[in-house]
Amino acid sequence: MSDIVSKLMLDLYATIGMAALPFTGAFLNLRVRNGKEDKARLSERCGHASIHRMEGRLTIWVHAASLGETRAVLPLVKRLVDMDFQVVFTTVTVTAARIASVELPKGAFHQFVPLDFKPYVQRFLKHWRPSLAIFVESELWPTTMTELRHNHIPQIQVNGRMSERSFKRWKRFDIISNALFENISLCIAQTEQDAERFKELGVHSVMNSGNLKFDSELPDVDVASLAKLQNAIGNRPLWLAASTHDREEAIVAKAHRQLKKRFPDLLTLIAPRHPERADEIIKAVQTFGLSISQRSKGQLPTSQDDIYLADTIGELGLFYSLAPCSLIGGSLVPHGGQNPIEPARLGSAIIHGPNVNNFSQIFKVLEENKASICVHNSEELVRYIANLLDNRDLTGDMTQAAKISLKSLSGALEKTHQALLPYLNPLIVAGRLADMEILPDSSSGSRTELR
Repeated sequence: MSDIVSKLMLDLYATIGMAALPFTGAFLNLRVRNGKEDKARLSERCGHASIHRMEGRLTIWVHAASLGETRAVLPLVKRLVDMDFQVVFTTVTVTAARIASVELPKGAFHQFVPLDFKPYVQRFLKHWRPSLAIFVESELWPTTMTELRHNHIPQIQVNGRMSERSFKRWKRFDIISNALFENISLCIAQTEQDAERFKELGVHSVMNSGNLKFDSELPDVDVASLAKLQNAIGNRPLWLAASTHDREEAIVAKAHRQLKKRFPDLLTLIAPRHPERADEIIKAVQTFGLSISQRSKGQLPTSQDDIYLADTIGELGLFYSLAPCSLIGGSLVPHGGQNPIEPARLGSAIIHGPNVNNFSQIFKVLEENKASICVHNSEELVRYIANLLDNRDLTGDMTQAAKISLKSLSGALEKTHQALLPYLNPLIVAGRLADMEILPDSSSGSRTELR
């Protein structure tokens, strides 16, 4: 009975998707206006490929929604290409697409992922004909999962993450979730807790490898840009508020105004999670009577600026390299926090708010090793930032402890690769056998088909 109900529910989802098809253009154009789509490549979101598939090589589809997942899985993509697979790498966000277009290895190609509508997914699969689909973290789309099953394409979840909120939502519709999650051939989860949640939702084969983000490559820091910024800033004390979300910039501006009483020439860097919010952030900062300059307009901070708005994409490593201490955004508001791995590896002491459930394991280890500081409000933020700016020994101790903490959590890339080999090796063998079906006849110069 439950199978019938789940099929009916999934059919209903697909029907609703078909009914929504006429509105796809308006939806995508709205996202273009909000900076969330690439206007020149909208057809990719409807499953139309913008590049040709290379014949003669097996294709693996790797999907990562946004920038963090993209950086995490790129080392794995490079290993797949080294094994002579062709990789079609899809993302949702424009930011991730820009990074992927620069950092993908030769033999991997970026496309935007098709919307989860049956005709679009079918069109994508028909063109690329992947032998395996690898989805990163929590990307789970009902129509896509169903079409992969219908096409006998194994789906593997790597760096699998299942937040408590998502878990409860899926459990509420367990008839549907069980029917979907049993389509996942293997889930390689970040933590034991994630693994247990995937098991309870219906995935039969689950293991825990740790977090791929601990093994991801550090983004390149442009030496010339770093030198220009250092020259513009000089000896001014500075700190960074990284990957901030709505309402956090006001907290940061308020803290800056208080800190300025103790550090008159203080410079605060704000690198928002979504740079398209720049105008909104500028207004919020100016209500506190603070002056601000904007990196996206080619400006450098002057001695008159209180705030430097780092509203560009792909430069966060540059700002972590500059700042002795950094507030991790998304943690002072109920968002769940952003990833602290990059500042830990680049030597910026970590401060965060109480809302860090998105990366709870990492923050727990950092706190246990006295490698981060938790603050709950603007007053605490002022106190601890002042302490770190005054005490460089403390900053050094924290950054060293953070690097040691991360080292203890590394190794996920190798574990993930080993777990994938039982799926990858048979594909390699099958591909070689297919290549041998027709061989040249050395005696006649003709080609002989092997039977």
